[in-house]
Amino acid sequence: MKRAFRGGLGIPLDFDFLSMSKMENKVTLITGGAKRIGAHTAKYLHSFGSNIVVHCNESRLEAETLCSDLNKIRAKSAMLVQGDLSDLSSIERIGQQAIDSFGRLDVLINNASSFYATPMGTITNKDWQSLVGSNMQGPLFLSQYCTQALTQNTGVIINMVDIHAARPLKDHTLYCMAKSALVTMTQSLALELAPDIRVNGVAPGAILWPEAQMNEEDKQQILNQVPAQRLGTMQDIAHAIKFLIEASYVSGQIIAVDGGRSISSYTKG
Repeated sequence: MKRAFRGGLGIPLDFDFLSMSKMENKVTLITGGAKRIGAHTAKYLHSFGSNIVVHCNESRLEAETLCSDLNKIRAKSAMLVQGDLSDLSSIERIGQQAIDSFGRLDVLINNASSFYATPMGTITNKDWQSLVGSNMQGPLFLSQYCTQALTQNTGVIINMVDIHAARPLKDHTLYCMAKSALVTMTQSLALELAPDIRVNGVAPGAILWPEAQMNEEDKQQILNQVPAQRLGTMQDIAHAIKFLIEASYVSGQIIAVDGGRSISSYTKG
C-alpha cells in the first residue's frame, strides 16, 4: 500500500512523532538533581520515558520528594544517590550506586555546581575544594568511573558549563577557571571516548537568579545584556539537554542557551 507523505518533507502522514524519543527505558544520572535546573531536567527526561537517578549532596529531602513524585507517575523509575562530588573518596560509591540502581547507565549529566564570589585576597583552600571540586574535579572523576557502563550502551555525557567560562565574571576567578577547564574536558573527552560515548556541554546564561539575594538594579543590568530581553527558563535548558542526548552526530560541542548574551558586548554580570 502506498503511504501518504507530508508535503515536501518526506515524512509519512501516519508517523508518530512521540515514538521518535530515544529516552524510553534509558537510565540518566543527574548530579545536583534535587533542585532548580537539575530537578526540572529530571522531570522533563522522565516524561519521555527515561529512568532517573537523582544525585544530591545536602538536599536529600528535596531529592526524596522528587523521586517519590516521579515514582508515582511511573513505578520504580527514579532512585536517589547521595554524596559529595568534591570528595574523591565518594565518587566511586556514587557512580557504582547509580549504575546498580537500574543495572545500566546511558546518560550522565554533570550538573552539580557550587557558585559564589571569591575576590582576590579572600580565596581559601576550602573555596578551591568547593568550586573546583564540584565544577571540574567531580565531573572528571565521575565521568571516568562511569565510562565503562556508558560505553556498553553507546552513552552520552553532558556537562553543564557556563558562558562565563569564555567571558569571565568579575570576582569569580575560581568558578570561571573551573568552568573553563570543564569546557576543555568536554572537548577532550569527546575525542578520547569516541565513537563509544558522545560528550557535549550546555552553557546557560541568565536562567535563574542565584539563590543568594540580588538587587533589582543588578538583575536589570544583566537583562540589558541579553538580546532576547528576557530571563531564560529551566525548560530552555532541558530542551537543549534532550537535543544533545538524541543528536547522534553531535559531539564535542558547547551550546550556549543564553538568549544571545554570549555574542553581545558586555563588561559586567
